[in-house]
Amino acid sequence: MTPYEGSGHRPWDDEAPIPAPLRLHSTDVRPQWVDYNGHMSESCYLLVVGDDSDAFFRFIGIDEQYRAAGGSLYTVETHLHHRGEAALGDPLELGLRVLDHDHKRVHLFHEMHHGDTGALLATAEQMLIHVDTTRGGSAPLPEYLQQRLTTIATAHRSLPAPASVGVPMGIRR
Repeated sequence: MTPYEGSGHRPWDDEAPIPAPLRLHSTDVRPQWVDYNGHMSESCYLLVVGDDSDAFFRFIGIDEQYRAAGGSLYTVETHLHHRGEAALGDPLELGLRVLDHDHKRVHLFHEMHHGDTGALLATAEQMLIHVDTTRGGSAPLPEYLQQRLTTIATAHRSLPAPASVGVPMGIRR
């Protein structure tokens, strides 16, 4: 269960301006997230990014009711870049932007910052696909979700392109 199950999320408002980036999730580093080196374990960075995605899903209208009706977004690929360390109790602030979308896919970018210092701790690039869970396959997003994604992506185009987006992993020689 994520922090956003049930309630407490920011709902979509057709009249509200779209922040660039969206700031929908923050948390503190929990004791169970700290590893033997005294800082947040690598898998927990992904956990926090996943919670940020969940907040975004609910923001655009993909909530429990939507999922119960047979629609959801599934993660197809994630590229996580560790940029700094977080320790027990450190505040984490996340920013999310929509880089692109089409009738089935959503391309997101997350930034995780230290809530006090502003230091960049991690980035994550994600590709998501909309699915019909009753049928068991990909499916077009409803028109109203496509419109919301277009509104967000348009607002986020004002941000500079993240340097790590689309960069392959490898040993540079």
